[in-house]
Amino acid sequence: MSTPNEPAKPSASAGSAAASLSQVTIATPAEHDGDEPSEDTISSRGRKAKRAKETKQQELERDGIGPTGRPFREIPDPPPLDRHGPALVMAMCNQKGGVGKTTSTINLGAALAECGRRVLLVDFDPQGALSVGLGIQPHELDQTVYNVIMERSVSITDVIRKTRVDGVDLLPSNIDLSAAEVQLVAEVGREHTLLRVLRPVMNDYDYVLVDCQPSLGLLTVNALTAADGVIIPLECEFFSLRGVALLIDTIEKVQERLNPKLDITGILATMYDPRTLHSKEVMARVVEAFGDTVFDTVINRTVRFPETTVAGEPITTWAPKSAGAAAYRALAREVIAR
Repeated sequence: MSTPNEPAKPSASAGSAAASLSQVTIATPAEHDGDEPSEDTISSRGRKAKRAKETKQQELERDGIGPTGRPFREIPDPPPLDRHGPALVMAMCNQKGGVGKTTSTINLGAALAECGRRVLLVDFDPQGALSVGLGIQPHELDQTVYNVIMERSVSITDVIRKTRVDGVDLLPSNIDLSAAEVQLVAEVGREHTLLRVLRPVMNDYDYVLVDCQPSLGLLTVNALTAADGVIIPLECEFFSLRGVALLIDTIEKVQERLNPKLDITGILATMYDPRTLHSKEVMARVVEAFGDTVFDTVINRTVRFPETTVAGEPITTWAPKSAGAAAYRALAREVIAR
């Protein structure tokens, strides 16, 4: 994964960097004045303060400074492909729920497809949120990734489904997958089950994105064992920082014992609100700990993302001119460059 455009690795190890996040200092309530809606926010004074903040952010962006506080790195245009495969497997992983794993899996996959890449999305969460987000009702499915994992007679090609997005296919999931975690315990080589399942179709795709469940159980270990890289969506909120050390520890154990090629592709800041001091503090702390491993692309909070879930399609097609769509296109370019 060494290219001229590859970001430099942080000087500290990922584990020590993650551990230092627990020592983050958050501003006092007085310093957060203006973050919460109040009567002042609808007053003339409040509107002026808001305009001042927005103007400052716009000035920084014009100067080439992104929300991470660093200059934007130059990302080359994705090169065209003359053939597809073998695929790079990326696990979208964070044991904390509600940080944007599924949203990022769907929209990054769609953005990669716009760049001419063939993408397989793997719903590896028994809740089936990835399948729902692509317009498929999990409870109506006769066969899912569970059947491919547990039944040798079922081929992955029998279960993969086309989506509404050209170049994006889906390996769906539903609640049946929750039983696999118990049933796999007795299997020989249980950590390599997903890798075995994916192997027959690796040459058909350029990227396989695995949406992991919000835990560090056997299913997540399977995803990490099959992956070439990990993308960690990290909500710009204090509690999200607390669990990063445990996640990094799990990734390092998988590297040592099961998958030496596993690497952290990048940390993706999600649900960022440039209007609040808290978001900026969390962002600064993450960049301080992980350095250039943090993507330049930052996903802001927007009402568009919940709308896309209802619509059953990615933001790149639901609201193609929105800031959210532009952000995931920028993320796709960064992922390809790495």
